[in-house]
Amino acid sequence: MMAFGLPRAAAVVTLVLGLAAASAMADDVEMVFLKSAVAKGAVCLDGSAPVYHFSPGSGTGANNWIVHMEGGGWCKTPEECVIRKGNFRGSSKFMKPLSFSGILGGNQQFNPDFYNWNRVKVRYCDGSSFTGDVEEVDSKTNLHFRGARVWDAIIEDLLNKGMSKAKSAILSGCSAGGLAAVLHCDKFKDLLPPSAFVKCVSDAGYFIDGTDITGNKFVRTSFKNVVTLHGSVKNLPSSCTSRVSPELCFFPQHVLPTMKTPLFILNAAYDSWQIRNILVPSAADKKKEWAKCKVDIKGCSSSQLVTLQHFRDEFLSALPKPEQSPKIGMFIDSCFAHCQSGAQDSWNADGSPSIQKMVRLAVLKLAQ
Repeated sequence: MMAFGLPRAAAVVTLVLGLAAASAMADDVEMVFLKSAVAKGAVCLDGSAPVYHFSPGSGTGANNWIVHMEGGGWCKTPEECVIRKGNFRGSSKFMKPLSFSGILGGNQQFNPDFYNWNRVKVRYCDGSSFTGDVEEVDSKTNLHFRGARVWDAIIEDLLNKGMSKAKSAILSGCSAGGLAAVLHCDKFKDLLPPSAFVKCVSDAGYFIDGTDITGNKFVRTSFKNVVTLHGSVKNLPSSCTSRVSPELCFFPQHVLPTMKTPLFILNAAYDSWQIRNILVPSAADKKKEWAKCKVDIKGCSSSQLVTLQHFRDEFLSALPKPEQSPKIGMFIDSCFAHCQSGAQDSWNADGSPSIQKMVRLAVLKLAQ
């Protein structure tokens, strides 16, 4: 694993760790349907109201906030987005109550650093990492591309709930939500008091501009289609779009050089989603020779394992260099995993990836 504490790198260690199961108490939380946002056009793909889950802070955490954005991939064509309208990825009509655990857990024993903070989970129903904003609604599909408006409306509501007086605040997310944490990080900081300690955490959101097994940039084309369909350009960091093509700004490696707010990256070098979709997308494996390997590394041949190792090297080379980015910390493990902060077994349990619990403690330093 690579473990870089803030403000500068403290250690680089490579280990191979597995995830261990751990039971932990999870707390039921309030489910907020933000119906007032509908009038502003801040809606899910199907036009339904956006949703977030909220657990208020108490005691020493009463003025501290952690806002975690749900992941769930993207839809890059109208057909894909229509499918999402029929489930919770595109409609709040299908969303159900949930419990918090991991970095959002409310049990002091299992989440000692953030258990009493104001904890928020923003549900993901737009398919664009909260960047879309197209005014026109197609009468045939009734698709609403309004992810950026959803993010704005929910953050505004949280500011009115007391986040405007935050002393410490963390914007985090998993997968597509982890990417959103990068894309919205500087904006998030600008909305909070100048005196607040504001940091961001991207869990499994460091998608690399990598090549697939055929040598093509399949994921780059996919992201270009997402940006075009959702009208995302105007909601991507201008410091990035002014330098490179808009779709490249969906790769954090192109955003971080001009990012101002401190960021902590939590990712697996053998990220399971990236292996399935960046290294071996279905279009690049028409003979399905990777069908077993890309879902379970125990099913990989020796040559496929070498390819995975090369992907790891490509991933590591795409990370920012610590000496060049003093505001960026990271914990990169060698697990075959995707998203590690939301589940108790990988966040803070016996056997979870750690170097003397440096994952949890390094994230805590973000708010100090």
